[in-house]
Amino acid sequence: MRKLIVHEFMTLDGVMQAPGGKDEDTDGGFQHGGWTIPYWHDGIGETFGRVMQDVDTFLLGRRTYVVHAEAFEPMPPGDPFGDMMNAPKKYVVSKTLQKPIWRNTTIIRHNHIQAIRDLKAQPGKTIITDGSSQLVHDLLAHDLIDEMYLTVYPLALGGGKRVFPQGIVTKLRLQSTTPYPTGVVGLHYARASS
Repeated sequence: MRKLIVHEFMTLDGVMQAPGGKDEDTDGGFQHGGWTIPYWHDGIGETFGRVMQDVDTFLLGRRTYVVHAEAFEPMPPGDPFGDMMNAPKKYVVSKTLQKPIWRNTTIIRHNHIQAIRDLKAQPGKTIITDGSSQLVHDLLAHDLIDEMYLTVYPLALGGGKRVFPQGIVTKLRLQSTTPYPTGVVGLHYARASS
């Protein structure tokens, strides 16, 4: 069985967002975009690169997929970050995406939970999900996540998209911690056995 990991940037109060700009995701009137930028440290990127070494598949929600595709598809071969992000297969959960816009993409339109179970049962390396809040909530609700890499930033925003959905109990076992000089802490968790 393949491992499915989730990698997220989050605040102390569980709000998640990619390390993009102020207007990256304004759903629900969210006005605090860009909060990761002042805390960036190259070690955060190096940790992500180490996680990606065993990844051969992205599993993403539509909005995260589009943001990634627009950022990485145009990167020329030989760009180290572009090569790392473009190489894996991509699976996007969407009922509205008309056609793939990122190389090597399969669209999952129906019964995504069973499709993800089937994907995990196929031969291959690690599957990674980042961003994709609604998808992550579904993965947590169906106990499909094997490990979580949570990069926790030293601030609370009081509102926004949450990593952990209300009403779902998630038990995790700490594997490692990585503090960064900017006050950010990387937490690596595995699913706790019942």
